[in-house]
Amino acid sequence: MIAIIDYGVGNLRSVQKAFEAIGQQAEVTSDKAVIEAASHVVLPGVGAFGAAAATLRSHGLEDVARAAALSGRPFLGICVGMQLLFDVSFEYGEHAGLGLLPGSVVSFDTTNPQAKVPQIGWNAIEWKQQNTLTAAVPSGSMAYFVHSFYCKPLESSDVLATTLHGIGYASAVQRGNITGVQFHPEKSGDVGLALIRAWAESANV
Repeated sequence: MIAIIDYGVGNLRSVQKAFEAIGQQAEVTSDKAVIEAASHVVLPGVGAFGAAAATLRSHGLEDVARAAALSGRPFLGICVGMQLLFDVSFEYGEHAGLGLLPGSVVSFDTTNPQAKVPQIGWNAIEWKQQNTLTAAVPSGSMAYFVHSFYCKPLESSDVLATTLHGIGYASAVQRGNITGVQFHPEKSGDVGLALIRAWAESANV
């Protein structure tokens, strides 16, 4: 069973429906026992990093999410859920993340005419690693993005994919069982469904 962590932030039902569309059982839950028993765990998220991080803590789920990620089970962060994997965000202040991946979350250059902020719409993902997840769709496939800040991993080995929006930035990351995608697979049509199917069907991508 796939647990989608419910801390009041994220397109919870949309994510659940995407898993249902590929024949996977997914439960939206804030129950620690259910999350601990799940084979796979998803951390969704939308909106501002600071608010999402504060809400995760106020719901008593920060340590639960961190423990799930460190358990070795497949763990997927989506959009702000990916950003929360990192040490810190500088979105409207400085906010601590889960500290699972070294790096920070920073703003696009709002003076760059080639990088309209926020980035809303379809853009290409270019794979930087080869594994069962990246084999699911070709490099250059289009995914749907909605965000104003992006992740800057300290370790290049953590970068799974990049996307060009004024600059090339990490649009997907991976370290062991921990994966993050800045785009919304649940809104990315067949590409998104293929990716979450590959993630859900693999014990360790």
